[in-house]
Amino acid sequence: MSITDAPEIRLNLGCGSRLLPGYINVDMDNLDTLKSRYPLQEFPDDLETYDYDIFNLPFPDASVAEIRADSLIEHLSFLEEPKFFYEMKRVLYPGGILQLSTPDFEAAIKLWISAKDEWKEFYRNDPEAIAQEHWFGNYSYSTDNRWGYLMAMIFGSQNGAGQFHRNCYTIPKIRAILQHLEFDELEISQYRWKGDRDLMIFVRAKKR
Repeated sequence: MSITDAPEIRLNLGCGSRLLPGYINVDMDNLDTLKSRYPLQEFPDDLETYDYDIFNLPFPDASVAEIRADSLIEHLSFLEEPKFFYEMKRVLYPGGILQLSTPDFEAAIKLWISAKDEWKEFYRNDPEAIAQEHWFGNYSYSTDNRWGYLMAMIFGSQNGAGQFHRNCYTIPKIRAILQHLEFDELEISQYRWKGDRDLMIFVRAKKR
């Protein structure tokens, strides 16, 4: 049976290291690249990734039950942003679920404004720097310095071609996009990435 013959198609777009059982895991990077980027992460042996075009998914109109896109939309360019959201609307069937998360840009900017302005070192992404949480010489995920992890919070880790932030979101912007797409909001909440890092916006919505 082919993927498109599955009774319930569930997509996990931009999955990165977060492969999910029961979903078609989609990412621009293959498993070998992901394992190299996240050496401390364990990957399930029975799952794989698919390099699908997220702006032109290989599924018919109104055929997908659920789409997850965690920490993806902030990587979209201004021109890619509408293509992505209209493609989500196209492939989801009525009642289908769109679930996504993205950094709260307003919260990040407030942190940056209030942080101290003390540049220390240039960015490094070698294995030793990653293991030591180098972050421009701050050696922590602290947000008390503008030129530390806050830079990655705003601009992305930049540790790979797909690791740059090119867009930003607030709760009012997301609500306006859902209204424009004619999606019903089921939940919009906030949580901390990895439990204590970036303030994230969690969104769960339903196609009418």
